[in-house]
Parts: sequence; structure tokens; C-alpha cells
Amino acid sequence: MGIDKIKNIAVIGAGNMGHQIATLCALGGFRTTCTDVNGEVLKKAENFFNSYTVSRVEKGKLSADAARQAQANIRFVPDMKEAVKDADYVIEAVVELLDLKRKIFADLDRMAPKHAILATNSSRMVSSLIADATSRPEKVINLHFFNPALVMKLVEVVNGPHCAPETADVSFKLCEKLGKVPVMLNKEVEGFLLNRMLGALLREALWLHDMGVASFEDIDKACLYGAGHPMGPFRLMDLTGIDLEYTMRMEAFRRTGDRAQLPSPGVAERYFRGDYGEKTGRGWFDYSQKKK
Repeated sequence: MGIDKIKNIAVIGAGNMGHQIATLCALGGFRTTCTDVNGEVLKKAENFFNSYTVSRVEKGKLSADAARQAQANIRFVPDMKEAVKDADYVIEAVVELLDLKRKIFADLDRMAPKHAILATNSSRMVSSLIADATSRPEKVINLHFFNPALVMKLVEVVNGPHCAPETADVSFKLCEKLGKVPVMLNKEVEGFLLNRMLGALLREALWLHDMGVASFEDIDKACLYGAGHPMGPFRLMDLTGIDLEYTMRMEAFRRTGDRAQLPSPGVAERYFRGDYGEKTGRGWFDYSQKKK
């Protein structure tokens, strides 16, 4: 199956990543269906799509005709079977829990057409941990968008040992059609490219903070004004979600039993307070005024 055969895309999960990926696909000219088990989350995703396209037209970034076409391209449905019944390509974007992803992929394998490619947007887990939950491992792949998906250009395409060359090629070309800059990983490695490099920086930053060497504000300043980074690791964590960092660390610990994988005390403290970052109004930094 070539890229010209990809007409219908289903996005599983309408949360922080899923609703933006679905919006991106609809704007890219694909018939797109977005689904989520949480009706409130799904409604928020639909509201986001509507407000986003309107605001882009108002700012002169999108023509009225293109906005109308995107609106015609997209559907938000609560039933996953309905969402994937005609899909040529499926993108899973749920929380980073391996058991949940394996269950979803087993369901997708039963529900989606046999020709459909099943991709996971996981930011750390390689697809070989998921592929054997299906009867089509050669069509299972990592397609990792970065947050916010509508803005960030990079997409990591991870070619696992189970993955057919055609699956990797179609996935790479799909990213290009969506206006992204894809990179191909020829081998699976947990965390992929950028997150492995950023993870090393984040681990060191958290250690420096937890050991009382410097405040998180000053660590971020060092990255901004010394290394020339656009934002520091703590600000970046607030943007992507402290809950995501906590969940990924706990999942890694459960898989490996390695206590070094456990979340940092500073991350755990904020997680249990419900301070997940920008989306809740407070994380490492305070966003309460911005939220208002």
C-alpha cells in the first residue's frame, strides 16, 4: 500500500496530543475521525478544532475555504469501532501505559480494516512491545509527534524489527504530506532520538534541583542564557505535563524494577498535588494569571 492509498485516518485518544494530531490530519486533507472513551474530553477536542480553525481564518493564516474543507473532513465519535471501520491509517495517542496500549491495539486489530497501518504516538515505548498484540505486526510502527503537534515540525518514525519496509515508507511520506519533518530511526531504542538526549538533560537538572544545588528557576536560566535553549527543562516539563513525566517514569520502573527509573521527588510531589504544569495553572512555575 502506497501513500496515495491513505485517505482515511483515525486518531485514538482526544487528549493533549490526539486532538491536535486529528486537527493536523483534517487540515492536511485527510478524512479524519477522532475518538475517546471520555465524552467530555472528546467534546473539548471538537470545541478546540472549531475555535482553532476560526482563529486561523481571523488571523489570515487559513482561508475560509480551507477551514470549511477541514470541517468537512473531521468527525468526533465516541465509539472506537465506528471511528476505525474505514481507516487506512490509525494513530493511537493515549496515556503511556503499556497494558492499555496493548489492549487498544488488540481491539484495533479486530476493528480496523486488514490493510490499515496501526501507529502509536508513544514518546518512549517501542512498538515491538505492542506489535504482538495484533495479527499484523508488520503494520505496527511508532509515529511520534511532538507537543504541540500543530506547531512542532519534528516527527520520529521508528522502524522496528517486525515492521515492513512499506509501513515505514508510507509513515515517513505521511508525515511529509502533513507538512512535518520526519526522521527515520533504523533501530528501536527506548525514548527514540530527541527524548533520549533531552532525558539526559532532564535527569541531571532534576538531580541538581533535588540535591539543593540550585533552584529550578536558575537551572532553567542556565539553559536559556548559557546553552541558548529556547526554554529550560522545567518549563518544558510544565508544557508537556508533569503527569506525563510521572506516568512514564512509573511505567519504566514497573517494567524494569530499576529504582533509578522512579520519578524525581520534585516530580512526585507536584504530581500528587495535581500541579501538572501549564494545563492546570501550576507546575514548577505558576500559570494562574495566564490561565485567567
